[in-house]
Amino acid sequence: MRKAIKTSVFSVLLGSLVLTACAKEQPVTSETAEVTTSNEGAVYAIDTLNSRIEWKGYKVVKSDQTGHFGTIKFENGEVTVHNGALESGNFVADMTSLTSVDLKDDEEQLAKLNGHLKSGDFFEVEKFPTASYQITKVTAAEAGDYNTLLDGNLTLKGITKPIQFNANVTVNDGEVTIATEPKDISREQFGVKFQMPLANGIIKDEINLQINIKASEKK
Repeated sequence: MRKAIKTSVFSVLLGSLVLTACAKEQPVTSETAEVTTSNEGAVYAIDTLNSRIEWKGYKVVKSDQTGHFGTIKFENGEVTVHNGALESGNFVADMTSLTSVDLKDDEEQLAKLNGHLKSGDFFEVEKFPTASYQITKVTAAEAGDYNTLLDGNLTLKGITKPIQFNANVTVNDGEVTIATEPKDISREQFGVKFQMPLANGIIKDEINLQINIKASEKK
């Protein structure tokens, strides 16, 4: 019985953590920014085997925090490079690939969690199989630990909102790498508003996301 309760709590928690999927329809909410591009850049295709989204999230129980973390793979994507610098990009995440990393050694619990998260109780992966991030503007950073500021449109569960990421970007020998700073976003702004009974703790609104991209120039 205790194991069943634990699994349910984990399922609820992870439901608040993962990138929610976007429908292949128009977003229900649109706050998109226009893409700034010269349309003259070289196109680089994302390496889906070596690119990923990393997520973290927490449930607060009194003064303690319990957390989980995992990954989501990309379905496809590309960036453009103009005059040796990143100019724009668009990435589509495969929501069917979402998984918990911290539960990877417990096959039974992992399968239950992932299955529940992909069901109609949470992200309706059959209806919303993808999420996306479109870079709309790239600005060089003059100070700090990151060399670039990325403005973009994040689409989760059919809701699109502008989101900024600090990032380290390199363009070298036909390859582009992008590693964003881990960033908290509000899950409730993207329609993930489930709350557990107070007796089971409080799910934090913030989801921490980090995008890691590797892309190679199309020949």
